[in-house]
Amino acid sequence: MGLKGKMIGQTNIHGPAGDVFHDAFSKRPHHLATMTPEKVQGFTLLGGDLGTVGSKICWHYTHDGKDRVAKQIIQDINEEKKSIVFKMIEGDLMELYKTFTIIYHVDVLGDKESLITWTLDYEKLKEDTPHPGTLLNFFLHMVEDIESHHIKNA
Repeated sequence: MGLKGKMIGQTNIHGPAGDVFHDAFSKRPHHLATMTPEKVQGFTLLGGDLGTVGSKICWHYTHDGKDRVAKQIIQDINEEKKSIVFKMIEGDLMELYKTFTIIYHVDVLGDKESLITWTLDYEKLKEDTPHPGTLLNFFLHMVEDIESHHIKNA
């Protein structure tokens, strides 16, 4: 077993919710606490401008029943692919992983459906550090919360 790993998960989202999903992360991340309050409690812009490469951000979230913090730099935003690359720089995950990058992209499959793909790319500090499978599930379920919120408020 190696210290480097990559996990990929996908889930479908219906209607125009794929656009809503990308818009929430790129331009309105402070709304995620309303869309998925059991998972995200807060967002702070630490530097830069919303929706721009190089911005530093901080998330307050609940994962595996514990309050957590993640500080990230936005490494890439691609509006055409509806994707963002977040590089972890501080927070709870950095106690377990040497590097951790979170990527999502949206594939529009027509007027009625999009496919959201999450990729977790990481290097563990120690061999016995767990793979981040529960975190991948966290992101996949977050998509469902955002879709439900959009449907309820459309």
